[in-house]
Amino acid sequence: MKPLVLYYSYSGNTKQVAEKIHQEIGGDIARIETVTPYTGDYNTVVNQGKKEVDQRYHPPIQPIGVDISQYDTIVLGSPVWWYTYAPAVASFLEQNSLAGKKVYPFITDGGWIGHTIKDLQQSCPDALVQPEIDIYFRASSMATSQEELSRWIHQIS
Repeated sequence: MKPLVLYYSYSGNTKQVAEKIHQEIGGDIARIETVTPYTGDYNTVVNQGKKEVDQRYHPPIQPIGVDISQYDTIVLGSPVWWYTYAPAVASFLEQNSLAGKKVYPFITDGGWIGHTIKDLQQSCPDALVQPEIDIYFRASSMATSQEELSRWIHQIS
């Protein structure tokens, strides 16, 4: 079975990495999108994100357009929002079981990832969560080396 690269991206950094992974491994790619896009300047969105994470709010998301049951391997990407994965990813995980699937998490961030991976593992208790990669960005420039990303991508099976 072919893999699915599935991601949520607010600023475009996670999308950039997802597209690179998809280019390398093939399969399908899908984006998690909220029904109501985040709007306002950076600080407004950051404050809204903090509020959503603190309240464990899971925003409504649009259909992703693929049948998750058709994939054994899911490469799941999220930016870090207040030391965990984005609320849109929480919505997806709440609505979809990844039981029995290999899940390769990739996290994009501009600092400390906090408990993102632990939270992801707890939200996918019956999935086979594989080693993750933390991809560090300085603004919109990837600081993690292309070589490190490529080594991680080549582990995906």
